[in-house]
Amino acid sequence: TPDEKEKTDSEEGNEEAVQKDVAAPVEGLVAAVPPAAREVPAHLQKQPVREIQKELLTCTDVVERFVVSSSLLTFSSFLQIPEEFDIDSENSEDCYMCPEYAKEIFDYLKQREEKFVLCNYMPQQPSLNPEMRAILIDWLVEVQENFELYHETLYLAVKMADHYLSKTPVHRELLQLVGSTAMLIASKFEERSPPCVDDFLYICDDAYKREEIISMEASILQALSFDINIPIPYRFLRRYAKCVNAGMDTLTLARYYCEMSLMEMELVSERGSLLASACLLMALVTKDLGGWRPILQFHSGYQTSDLAPVVRKLYEMLLAPPDDKLRAVRSKYSHKVFFEVASLPLVNVDILDNALSQ
Repeated sequence: TPDEKEKTDSEEGNEEAVQKDVAAPVEGLVAAVPPAAREVPAHLQKQPVREIQKELLTCTDVVERFVVSSSLLTFSSFLQIPEEFDIDSENSEDCYMCPEYAKEIFDYLKQREEKFVLCNYMPQQPSLNPEMRAILIDWLVEVQENFELYHETLYLAVKMADHYLSKTPVHRELLQLVGSTAMLIASKFEERSPPCVDDFLYICDDAYKREEIISMEASILQALSFDINIPIPYRFLRRYAKCVNAGMDTLTLARYYCEMSLMEMELVSERGSLLASACLLMALVTKDLGGWRPILQFHSGYQTSDLAPVVRKLYEMLLAPPDDKLRAVRSKYSHKVFFEVASLPLVNVDILDNALSQ
């Protein structure tokens, strides 16, 4: 029929058009694209090879300058330290020890101590007293042992608890909540596998609810403006002990003095670097290993006269009869693994005074 013939002619025409498009040269197809669709944004346009090479050379120059300047900085940092006071170059092959920056790191930590100076905050806590604080810290020492946490975690927890108590009045019934939550935060900051909230609920004998710990965690962090990298005595103690190649028994004795000082309210206001220096000096004198040497003065920045008041406070603290309520630290350092340093007799006061007068 005429309609069928017209339809057949139309289909044949379409097929011819498709074949014509398929057979058309690529250039023709591209030319058929509207000009606007072919425009490439300026930032995607191909650049001449010379321009690319120029940019690569510029980048390489910047990298080379950075490497050279970093090397010079590292080299100059070693040059600034007299050879007799250099304790880091021996670790130059150990990248984990950061020997190029170790002294700068501890100088920075000493500067940060300015921000975290504490005072005697007990007058601002009508419901608390120094004995309650000491009992709390004694309990935290037990928690640290039970959970097998780092010593850094214990020291940081005590620091955070003190800073929180210096800013916020706390009822005595919530004091353990403050301490356990501070230990939880410190564990998250220091530990590879920190205990969870349920662990702290258990260690508190379910005295608090999960929501209370989480709420206290937020409260402590807000009070500290989320700045919890607080310089602690333990880090300075290890650094200064390295200066004199102190043996493990001597370092452990200094650690015992330092841990005992955590419970003493009178020592809360002392800076961690100063407290660590005083504890190390007492340990050196007790072990008859000399006094405060020039290398210790160089790295700590303290003279013997700076340490004398703190050393005398430590001596009076250790001279006092043991408190039956505060046995965790003494018991801990009475073990053989800690060289039983808690059972060592105190150095004679005349010998100590002689070391402090030098």
